[in-house]
Amino acid sequence: MQENLADQLTVDDMAKTALFSKFHFSRIFQRATGISPGRFLSALRLQQAKRLLRSTSLSVADVSLRVGYSSVGTFSSRFTRSVGLSPTTFRRLGGFTTHVPIADGHVVADRAGGTVRGRITGAPGMPANRVFVGMFPQRIPEGRPVQCRILDTPGQFTLDPVPVGAWHLLAHSVGPDEEKVPTADATWVGSIGPLLITRHRSLEVDLSLQPMRIVDPPVLLALLDARQSALRRERARRRTIGARHG
Repeated sequence: MQENLADQLTVDDMAKTALFSKFHFSRIFQRATGISPGRFLSALRLQQAKRLLRSTSLSVADVSLRVGYSSVGTFSSRFTRSVGLSPTTFRRLGGFTTHVPIADGHVVADRAGGTVRGRITGAPGMPANRVFVGMFPQRIPEGRPVQCRILDTPGQFTLDPVPVGAWHLLAHSVGPDEEKVPTADATWVGSIGPLLITRHRSLEVDLSLQPMRIVDPPVLLALLDARQSALRRERARRRTIGARHG
């Protein structure tokens, strides 16, 4: 997949390369990665598009062709849905976002959901970087999570409320130099799921971050800008204090 992102690969092509039947290949691929071959290929294409938008001056149309899209409109809509920013905005902001919104309607409509809490631990040698942890419908960090938190370092976390349903708990940490384009060897990931969330149920889950492997789905969410995020939190804190004393 990584060597042929611009080609129109099919599951049949992949299965033949792996010397498996289409159905057996799809089963073992999903078992190893947590998502289907087609979904994994789409994620790799968007990951490469993120790199090209940050590291080259190619137009959005050229980037879309480089990663296998014949329609720039389709590429832009899928990129925006998965990354959280349009390709143009992603490039303008250098690949960062100031906040990660949660999925519209889920938590607001179900305040009587459950709670997920636990501890994130890092692999030996992992720098004490910021950690994103969130709940997603699939085992791939893309789009809007139904609930999430940003930790300054690995440690305790609480996600509350988490809507009723089956969700994957995903976490990742990128570093140590956020100014550079993240690479697989500078990314640590962890996942558990699906976790069944019911009303008023509290789950205790511990998650260990490990260096990203070739079979781990790419992190498609735009990285959180630590500096801008800190400024946003400080402004929110001051507004809260002002309202209390008003």
